[in-house]
Amino acid sequence: MKRTKNYMALSLFLLLGGFILLFFAGQVVKFRLDLTEEKRYSLHPATVEMLENLDRPIHVDILLTAEDLPGGMRRLQKSMEETVRTFNAYASEKITVDYFDPLSVTDSLKENFIYSLADYGINPTNLFVNQNSGQQAQLIFPGILVSDEEYEVGALILKGERGMSPDQILNFSIENLEYELSNAIRKLIDPQSKAVALVIGHGELSEDEGFGVVEALDGQYEVFKVPLDQAKSPSDLSSFGMVLVLGPKSSYTERELFLLDQYVLGGGNLVVAAEGVDVNLDEAGGEGTLSFPLENELDRLLFRYGIRINKDLIQDLNFSYLPIMGGVFGNQEQMIPLPWPYFFNAGRMAPHPITKGLDQVNFRFVSSLDTVKADGVTKTPLIFGSEKEKILPAPTRVALSDMQQAPVVEEFTISNLPLAYLLEGEFTSVFKNRFLPEEFSGQSFLESGRGKVVVFGDGSLFQSQLDLGGNQPLPLGEDPFAQTTFANKQLLLNLAQYLTDPEGIISARTRTLQIRPLDRVKVRQQGRFWQVINIGGPIGVVLILGGIILFFRKKQYSRKA
Repeated sequence: MKRTKNYMALSLFLLLGGFILLFFAGQVVKFRLDLTEEKRYSLHPATVEMLENLDRPIHVDILLTAEDLPGGMRRLQKSMEETVRTFNAYASEKITVDYFDPLSVTDSLKENFIYSLADYGINPTNLFVNQNSGQQAQLIFPGILVSDEEYEVGALILKGERGMSPDQILNFSIENLEYELSNAIRKLIDPQSKAVALVIGHGELSEDEGFGVVEALDGQYEVFKVPLDQAKSPSDLSSFGMVLVLGPKSSYTERELFLLDQYVLGGGNLVVAAEGVDVNLDEAGGEGTLSFPLENELDRLLFRYGIRINKDLIQDLNFSYLPIMGGVFGNQEQMIPLPWPYFFNAGRMAPHPITKGLDQVNFRFVSSLDTVKADGVTKTPLIFGSEKEKILPAPTRVALSDMQQAPVVEEFTISNLPLAYLLEGEFTSVFKNRFLPEEFSGQSFLESGRGKVVVFGDGSLFQSQLDLGGNQPLPLGEDPFAQTTFANKQLLLNLAQYLTDPEGIISARTRTLQIRPLDRVKVRQQGRFWQVINIGGPIGVVLILGGIILFFRKKQYSRKA
């Protein structure tokens, strides 16, 4: 009997000692085990690296704090808190989290505070919740504020593609939590801007003079307007993380093509947005005008890289609207928005870090794209048109009077035309086995090299529209007539992040979490049964095991007695 008691005391002592040892070991050696199939609680290596190099404490305010949130919103709210706590587990400095209701701000400051949230893209959302008296509207702010002792940044969390169901939007928002939070922290701790070149001198972005690009990238990237005719060597471009060629109207010279070519082959990132035809919308009234092929010599460069901008125009039945003069009412001119299939919105996105979850992008006068053979180059389509499209080869008539008649749906027989391509890999120079421009003949020449090129068939994709007065450019993607904002600005930001740092935090946008909804029929038919199993089962197991242990102990000690 005494030996048994000593044995039990020793076992208890060893068990307690083991727990104490594990506790102190956990204070010294940090480790986490993620046993979920989708690695829900693991972070991308780029995020981990950023957190391990954190040099100051960070505080996160979760703004999604309304009462009686529906189940989906509660899941998003809980996921936001869990993500912050996961970040804190990896961070070298403490990351704290709290809930803050923007509507709790005093009335005298509330309006200004809500406007300041809008600057971060955090706009209030009207949510209908079930109350005893029926449905009631609540304002929620599905975003976060990230701050240190001096500065503060914000991020909108509830995002999704146009056409997604509410459940899909919630799931995508949860998938994207790591990226949004890490991107906000990065902007807070690393405000230094990277350099981006905007090529000028060929009629690029003549309408807004690059305002949309500069405004979109402001604070994260420093945009320099670069006339290529003043560049003396390819090394003049090598310091730029990205070079933008947007909407050129005149031809590039041989030396300018050489500069762009060598920049790409030297590891550069080139973005080309250009139409294959030229259309003057000011001449589209009356009998209309003709679209003629546009020759800017970029075709030679792009063709060698594996893509061609065709000499045509796309019409799409997911059209946008073009305002035209509809007469005079009293002494006021009347502007009437009419459907214009040359202007359309594209919302079908590839599951790529640049475009995944992106809302609709507005296109205006778009040429189709074709890929051609280019060994060593991977071509990834990024954005697609709708199910109803057609192609009009140049020259073709473009007339505002065509809007007076409904489009013939049967003519729109093409589906999901690719509107953008990402080219990556080993590029071959367009000047290989050819004479170099005379002034560069004595310099080192790259026949091939690794770089990245993104091509759009729309030269106005990153050009701002003008306000209703026609005088001031608006923020990129904002449509004054549709009174909505398209995702053109976010597309440009994603491009810049991916091209300048493809393995960085933007790669966290590829995370996918599986939605596993309950079968409502089975819930209705078998719900009570599984409730009993889930609640009574563990209790029953404990009682059975306890009874077995008690039985054998009683039998053992009664025998010795």
